[in-house]
Amino acid sequence: MEKYSTIRYWVEDLPKRGKNTFTQKEIEEHFPALPLQHIRNTLVRLAKKKKIQSIGRGFFVIVPVEYGLKGIVPPIEYIDQMMKYLNREYYVGLLNAAALHGAAHQQPQEFTLIVDTNNLRDKVKKGVKINFVAKKNIPASLIKQVMTKNGYVQVSNPELTAMDLILYVRETGGINRAATVLDELAEVMDFSYIGQDFFACFNVAVVQRLGYILDDILEQKELADMLYQKATAAGIHFRKYPVKVIGKEEKLSAYPVNDKWKIIINEQIEIDE
Repeated sequence: MEKYSTIRYWVEDLPKRGKNTFTQKEIEEHFPALPLQHIRNTLVRLAKKKKIQSIGRGFFVIVPVEYGLKGIVPPIEYIDQMMKYLNREYYVGLLNAAALHGAAHQQPQEFTLIVDTNNLRDKVKKGVKINFVAKKNIPASLIKQVMTKNGYVQVSNPELTAMDLILYVRETGGINRAATVLDELAEVMDFSYIGQDFFACFNVAVVQRLGYILDDILEQKELADMLYQKATAAGIHFRKYPVKVIGKEEKLSAYPVNDKWKIIINEQIEIDE
């Protein structure tokens, strides 16, 4: 193990060895003679000098020169290393995934991760917010790797992203924003390859709402028809669901129903131009 005279030198040398993150535990192992309080004080000083950024739970990211002014590193540059450190399955989802697929009508101001646990709490560090959305089963076959400056990051493919935008519509910012993003995401979506396992990840209402939006709102007939065919082949049976989930007091019988997708149109969807 190479010897370093100070923690600062050890940290500064990490990028030369291809590392942009580290943990407090690693420092404790490299400097066993140093008191824990000394280690913590040094990390605080380095963070104040914008040399490193504390992400939480003893995990740190080294701030490259290009981000040195604000001392803030975009989450995409360290999120894979962080999730490996936490030993959690994940993927970049919703608006961030859509943006990575080219659907960047509005650049997301927050960073959303879909994770296999509900024990992670949203983080806000120096104005950067990381949202954690829990999903019991992470569908590995629907995840793709996207290259970053420091390796790869797990991202939902366009089809999974589309379904998630509807499933987590509140986190997305509402049905209108979801539809606006879907309008651009449709250019890279392809349901021709999906099988029955795809539909096992979602309840039927999500499939129906997505199909209705693609078909009637975005006029993506070919894409919608393929989703419909695949759902039918998978034995999916549609029943009446509203566009917007509302309280029991609202009488859904007063609204029209889309015959194909069995969607009760209790809200008009509008997309931003």
